[in-house]
Amino acid sequence: MTLETIRIEIDGRGVARLTLSRPDKHNALSGAMIGELTMAAQQLGADSAVRAVVLAAEGVSFCAGGDLGWMKAQIEADRTTRIVEAKRLALMFKALNDLEKPVIARVHGNAFGGGIGLLSISDVAIAADTAKFGLTETRLGLIPATISPYVVARIGEGQARPLFMSGRIFDAREAQSVGLLMRVVPPEDLDAAIEREIAPYLQVAPSAVGQSKALARSLGMPITQTVIDATIERLADVWETDEAREGVSAFLEKREPWWRRPV
Repeated sequence: MTLETIRIEIDGRGVARLTLSRPDKHNALSGAMIGELTMAAQQLGADSAVRAVVLAAEGVSFCAGGDLGWMKAQIEADRTTRIVEAKRLALMFKALNDLEKPVIARVHGNAFGGGIGLLSISDVAIAADTAKFGLTETRLGLIPATISPYVVARIGEGQARPLFMSGRIFDAREAQSVGLLMRVVPPEDLDAAIEREIAPYLQVAPSAVGQSKALARSLGMPITQTVIDATIERLADVWETDEAREGVSAFLEKREPWWRRPV
């Protein structure tokens, strides 16, 4: 299969580098990228030679969230089509979350919306101290639906509520303080920090690592099919609203939505 939006490279140690490769679009999650990331999770999970996965990105941003063209298409689609696409997105996050390999996110630039979802399905996220974060969906009249179970599992309901609602941008230190990041380092130290994180996983039994990850997931907040289906329905619902139409249209037209007020 020819990959258009991601790259997969596996070195001699069994460390896979899964790289988002839409730098001109700030690695926003398009329909094609959703499909390729789902496939990558399945492929890497089935490869017994892979000991760890580094989730990285090309360009100036880690992941700017959902591709606006893709979201606009969902607003214009019928409900059945919206649910199909929302399910594809939800199952992508599930496939990555269920990957029985350690997943280490290497974060730089911006991580917004679905980008925070990718941090939340990672086992460890390490960021440059210049990175910026935001659950920005409400700025567009949307909600962080399909990523919400993973974000809440990572940082807890209390930390998630204001971030879900306000859509505000916050820095790497705050992202670390709420639990999204394990470590924050200067940009020039990011690759070395990733290498230090990889090292212990190359000294332990691979199957035991996968079983330990599954054990931890089973003891944490349950992300069942019922939970996932409920987020899909919520996303399909919000795509039908006037606020979503206005928010996405305003963004694409480079104007302010009607609800924006001076601060």
